[in-house]
Amino acid sequence: MPYDVIVVGAGSAGCVAAACLTAGERCRVLLVEAGPDYPSVADLPDDIADASMPAMSHDWGFVAEPDALGRSVSLPRGRLVGGCSATNAGFAVRGWPADYDGWAALGNPGWSFAELLPVFRAVEADADFGGDWHGRDGPVPISRPSPGELAPLQQAFAAAAVAAGHPRADDHNQPGVTGVGPMPRNVRGGLRMSTALTHLAPARGRSSLTIRAGAVVDRIELRGTTVRGVRLGDGETVAAGAVVLAAGAYGSPAILLRSGIGPAAELSELGIAVAAGLAGVGRNLTDHPLVAVDLPTSPGYRGPRFQMMLTLRSARADPDGPPDLHLFPAGPFGDGPDGGGFGLVAGLLSVQSRGAVRLRSASPADPPRIDVAHLRHETDLARMVEATQHARLLSRTPPLAGFVTGAELAPGPAIGDHDSAGLARSVRERVSSYHHPVGTCAMGPEPDDGAVVDARGAVHGISGLWVADASVMPVIPAANTNLSTIVVAERITQWLAGQAVG
Repeated sequence: MPYDVIVVGAGSAGCVAAACLTAGERCRVLLVEAGPDYPSVADLPDDIADASMPAMSHDWGFVAEPDALGRSVSLPRGRLVGGCSATNAGFAVRGWPADYDGWAALGNPGWSFAELLPVFRAVEADADFGGDWHGRDGPVPISRPSPGELAPLQQAFAAAAVAAGHPRADDHNQPGVTGVGPMPRNVRGGLRMSTALTHLAPARGRSSLTIRAGAVVDRIELRGTTVRGVRLGDGETVAAGAVVLAAGAYGSPAILLRSGIGPAAELSELGIAVAAGLAGVGRNLTDHPLVAVDLPTSPGYRGPRFQMMLTLRSARADPDGPPDLHLFPAGPFGDGPDGGGFGLVAGLLSVQSRGAVRLRSASPADPPRIDVAHLRHETDLARMVEATQHARLLSRTPPLAGFVTGAELAPGPAIGDHDSAGLARSVRERVSSYHHPVGTCAMGPEPDDGAVVDARGAVHGISGLWVADASVMPVIPAANTNLSTIVVAERITQWLAGQAVG
């Protein structure tokens, strides 16, 4: 066989996996990516390089199944080497120790926060903080805007949050911290530092690594329950003794299902022979929902975005547990002679709703059916209503109130602060994705309980197959998931390569 391992998907996780597995140049790795490859910074399209805004030019085009109101929200996923780390807003937030301790408590040894902290520290090069909690020498640069770099809107948001009673939080990645403070981001000099740059670029010269872009993976080639390689969308088969799936929370379960690994009845209905009846494949989909209070502002406003963030607990959160809400100012947008607008964006971090990824057909050309289940659980909706009420409070608190130049754009003045039913209706009508899908190949010890992989990422019942991306997270962290996805890929592929840290 020309390859020892095929890594499927060159996104946040796949670039990390390929770099880790080829570190000693003993393991021959093929990294397969459906989108294009831009080998150097000079080759990057402008929007992919520019970290000031998320990029949408390289997208899979996924759309959620219609919700109860008939709405189908867009679910952007990066289709290029670097994946979503090459298109996202660059938030570099870890989550709370309790998030990872919860994974371990579900029967996944090696995943407690104490065990993952060395991996987090090894991943990051934090420009602002060191000590026991942070790393200085890792591949991922993390920094926060200084007070002098803050745009006026961002300064006003922070001051309003403090005036409303929130503490300052200089370091959102310090365990136990809530409040308002500068956003940690993996950005350097305005350049979005994707894993294509932080991890894959240093590995490109290795003779043990082959990168194949523009190739869609259809399914895993199996002999019985043993991996023999992958089949591409054009029918070509590529042999290898092991496969690591890193195609993300939508892509990895879809590949498993097309390979005959998943709920037996669903596979049979599609004419797919069952190789391993794993009921949890595609289930447990969890995503942070997002909604904003949109406000008008004066014309001519300019300034950096994504500089400040508020983490807080709703009235329904455990007072000793992780925060369940993010609030941050986004904008301006639509700036013209009559003014523009900005949003106070709320993200729900503690999510009870669960969705699923299913196949439309056995063809890789057909996108999967994605039920994101936003706000399906009544507790999720209630928390987002509370978040909207709090965003409104901040919008009326000086000095932020001075940036609002007219009537609220959404939910709008016709819906009062105490009109919970009206706010709930508005939230349902406008909810979108925070772009953090996880959980569809959840790790755990018991397949009968919905586990797809074991605690080291190996697929139950299949020899030579691993999953090493956000899909293995059994519970979503209370944070943006790019940094935790990098750590998941590091952890699993270090074990696979015998190089585990911590």
